[in-house]
Amino acid sequence: MSSAIYPFPFGQLKIGYEGGAVTLLKRTDEPARGEGRTALTDLAFGQITEYLEGKRREFDFPYRLRGTEFQQKVWRALRAIPYGETRTYGEIAAAVGSPKAARAVGMANHQNPILIAVPCHRVIGADGSLVGYGSGLDMKEALLRLEKRVIQKENLA
Repeated sequence: MSSAIYPFPFGQLKIGYEGGAVTLLKRTDEPARGEGRTALTDLAFGQITEYLEGKRREFDFPYRLRGTEFQQKVWRALRAIPYGETRTYGEIAAAVGSPKAARAVGMANHQNPILIAVPCHRVIGADGSLVGYGSGLDMKEALLRLEKRVIQKENLA
C-alpha cells in the first residue's frame, strides 16, 4: 500500500491507496509529506475537506474495505446512518442481524479503515455518551457537532 499524509484540523490525515482505490483514511501523528500524493489522494482529501467545511455529506471517491464478513456488514450499516444522526452499538448490532453483538460491533468500528467516509463516529453508547473512537473522542465530538450544526443551519434556512 502506498500512502500520502495531509495536514487537517485533527493533526495529519494518512490516505493509503492500492489499485486505484483508497484503502486507508486515518488520523496519524506522522508529519505531512508530499510524496505519495496522487490524483486519487487529492480527490479523497478534497472531499474530506469539503465535509469538514460543512459542504459535503457523501463521498464518491473510490475506496475498498477489507475485513471479515461481520465487519463488512457493520461497515455497510455505518454507511446507512444518515448524516447528522447517531445510532447505538446495540442498534447497529440489531441492524446486522446480531442483536447481542454490541461489543463485536465496537470491535468492527475500531477496525474501520476509512474514517469519516465510513462514519463510525456516528455510533454512540446506549446512554448517549461518546465512547470508543479510535481517532480520539475530541475528533468524534467535533465531527458530530459539525453535522448537527449543518443540519440546524439548514433547518433555519
